[in-house]
Amino acid sequence: MIVALHNMIARQIAHVKSLIDDLLEVSRVTQGRVSLEERTVDMKQVVHDSCEQVRPVLESHRHRLNLHLPAEAICVRGDHNRLVQVMSNLLNNAAKYTPGRGVITLSAERGANEVIVRLKDNGIGMEPELLKRAFDLFQQGERDISRNEGGLGLGLALVKSLVEQQRGTVTAVSEGAGKGSELVVRLPLVGETATKRQTEERVLTTRGSSPRRRVLLVDDNVEVAESVGMVLEILGHEVAIEHEAQGALERAKHERFDRCILDIGLPGMNGYELARELRQISGTREAVFVAHTGYGQSEDRRLSSEAGFTHHLVKPAAILELERVLADGH
Repeated sequence: MIVALHNMIARQIAHVKSLIDDLLEVSRVTQGRVSLEERTVDMKQVVHDSCEQVRPVLESHRHRLNLHLPAEAICVRGDHNRLVQVMSNLLNNAAKYTPGRGVITLSAERGANEVIVRLKDNGIGMEPELLKRAFDLFQQGERDISRNEGGLGLGLALVKSLVEQQRGTVTAVSEGAGKGSELVVRLPLVGETATKRQTEERVLTTRGSSPRRRVLLVDDNVEVAESVGMVLEILGHEVAIEHEAQGALERAKHERFDRCILDIGLPGMNGYELARELRQISGTREAVFVAHTGYGQSEDRRLSSEAGFTHHLVKPAAILELERVLADGH
């Protein structure tokens, strides 16, 4: 009896702490007291990172998640972590308000001058009155009587503030109770031409401050490798691209490189293992190693440091970050 009472109190304390944290977070965001790290962000990567965060919730409800993403990058200017927070909140909301074994569809597309992300579910939907105030503080839809996942109704208010601070909009659509909902996020598009022009303009002011480097770039994602390679070449460096570890090892036996930029999630041999192997080869023994990965937690940085990486960049790396690691004399 005492143990059960103790466990119940512990759960309630944890729940209250979570609610207080949510309130503080919304307060900071809505009052503009959070600093956003603005850079060029691929929304496809944001979507993938968000899905990974919310996967346990989706699996616990046995929902099916359908993803529809274009082959090419769809970039915006914004804060990667905060955009992941936006999409994770929307996915969590969809999971909570959709009965078990539901279907959630997440799509992203390139518009004329914007990136459009749509999240549609076949959940409980929203009445017209709720739609009008869906993004207000302390608004919630109705769930089952147990309210096992109860909160304060802060999620969509937080989403709205974060999206608007990144020059975007978010809207909700529903045909009514029991007919599901659709949330649509729109953010200004950064086109390939604009990105390339910005890079070239930056190079005009920085060229000469960084010596020309020979770079070995290894990433199994062809699009990522080519886009990063393009930026590096515009910055004035010579780039060799490989998409798997064995090709990189063979290349290092015959060529010398100043920098090795390695994806961590490579098939067969991961980036940590590849870095250790490359350090045994004369062509890359003296190179500076740079981890280029979708994961940026302290544990990920610790692992890359232990594997011999001098720098740890989180995808998609900003141009300034690439410049920094290439200019670094270490």
